[in-house]
Amino acid sequence: MRSLIPRPRALAVVLTGAALVFSPVAGGQATAKAPASPVNDCFVPPAGASAKGGHGPDTRDISLAEQKSIEAQTAQLLKAKASRGIAVPKGALAAASVPVYVNVMRDAAGNGDVTDTQISQQIAVLNKTFGGQESSAAANTGFTFTLAGTFRYSNNNWHKDKQSSTYRKQTRKGGKNALNIWLVDFAYLGIATFPWDYARNPGIDGIRVQYTSLPGGTATNYNLGETATHEAGHWFGLYHTFQGGCTSTNDEVSDTPAQSSSTNGCPTGRDSCSLPGLDPIHNYMDYSYDSCYTQFTPGQSTRISNMWTAYRA
Repeated sequence: MRSLIPRPRALAVVLTGAALVFSPVAGGQATAKAPASPVNDCFVPPAGASAKGGHGPDTRDISLAEQKSIEAQTAQLLKAKASRGIAVPKGALAAASVPVYVNVMRDAAGNGDVTDTQISQQIAVLNKTFGGQESSAAANTGFTFTLAGTFRYSNNNWHKDKQSSTYRKQTRKGGKNALNIWLVDFAYLGIATFPWDYARNPGIDGIRVQYTSLPGGTATNYNLGETATHEAGHWFGLYHTFQGGCTSTNDEVSDTPAQSSSTNGCPTGRDSCSLPGLDPIHNYMDYSYDSCYTQFTPGQSTRISNMWTAYRA
């Protein structure tokens, strides 16, 4: 996560309680009643964990050992799918239209609501960024996004991202190929799940996004809608460009130069690593300002294709 002080992209904390009861109403809206006393049920980053602006991370932590295991598992899945004729032809990339379900988690007073126009603009940003339209050096991933539905809920706890495991299981829509976005008000910009975690916990799959980061929102330096792009990148299987620090393995993508730590702002010429290349501050998977972001690389596009084929196709 990023924090709005400044907001980091995410902090992997999820809360749960007894089952919540909600009642959909006309137009996809709903009201909900939540029990008191939620309890912690997931990973809490250690004090001092680094991310955007020096704040906590926006995905669960992946150790080097697990990273290697995930790569091996992905290779096996791709091989198995190829044997069944599901593989993408050599030299080509997977492509799909991703249905997007936007879940607006407002409070009882209506705080946290966003307009239909903002939601449409957010979908447009996803199509622009994943389509490689912000830079001549950007890769077109081949993935497009279509709004499949907007659902509005009025619940004070959900609005603040409390009982998040429970509310996501109650409200998530679609299958493994569907991107669910929950718009909430918390101390961060976003939180994402990885595709390889879908099988063991499909109910929470998706991304949580600070509602003020949508186009036209009030999150200073982060209100162009590219928080959703960053978090969707994780949802597709991309790591941060600073994953693993100054190592050759880094983020498992060869054309994103290694960097020792996340970026804050848009520091042209930043070079935090002795390995070749300047820090990829314009990459959507760093922690730069929205205005600094311009691209996914061809290598990231290939990884997105492989991860989609392995886990979401």
